[in-house]
Amino acid sequence: MKTLEDTTQGRQWRQAVRALRDWRGRVLNLLLPPRCLACGTDVEAPGTLCPACWSRVTFIGPPLCACCGRPFDYAAPDRSLCGACIAAPPRFDRCRSALVYDEGSRGLVLAFKHADRTDVAEGFGAWLARAGAELLADADLVAAVPLHRWRLFARRYNQAALLALAVARRCGLPACPDLLLRRRRTPSQGGLSRSGRARNVAGAFAVRATCRERVRGARIVLLDDVFTTGATVEECARVLKRAGAARVDVLTLARVVRPVDVS
Repeated sequence: MKTLEDTTQGRQWRQAVRALRDWRGRVLNLLLPPRCLACGTDVEAPGTLCPACWSRVTFIGPPLCACCGRPFDYAAPDRSLCGACIAAPPRFDRCRSALVYDEGSRGLVLAFKHADRTDVAEGFGAWLARAGAELLADADLVAAVPLHRWRLFARRYNQAALLALAVARRCGLPACPDLLLRRRRTPSQGGLSRSGRARNVAGAFAVRATCRERVRGARIVLLDDVFTTGATVEECARVLKRAGAARVDVLTLARVVRPVDVS
């Protein structure tokens, strides 16, 4: 009888908490009506896009490469790999991205990255949790690609860390956004070829000394904003695996599907 009573009380408590959250949400929506993440027009729910902006954004879904997550232009069997992953398997285990990085999403991503639009992180976190559900299902830890301390000082926030925290909150996973450190300030990757990007970030990352025990044997999901050639996340994955990580998956907000220069 006591067990049944405890179960009933627990159920009633959970219902009360949900009711309180629903009430809080309605009050917040009344005082601060939800706005489209891109254009700011009114929308029905926080962290969403209006129909016009939604139509301009391309979300990534199957069919895609089972390794790097590149979307295929044609139907393919499950677990198929793209030609690039067959020819040169990446250092990470799997990668998934929420959006195609193109004219429709570029403004949204750049506003988050460079224009202090940190308010969009929670909405992006929902998209990332959906895109990376397979990676997050048995992950031990969520981490982020780090910024160099001087770039962090100038920008005031690390967009990848905000994404990692948003995803971890949504999925109930531990987050360690400062698991890695960038030990030298690398020039911008913009305009560099694939091989140039790889050389640019070689040796740029390290596991933070206080976090080494968290890496050993861990299944880590690494967050970043945009996947272009994969050079940055591959170098991060190399460092994490060398430190003993059991698996390193990558989850990015957007990815370039057809880079202009892949040499």
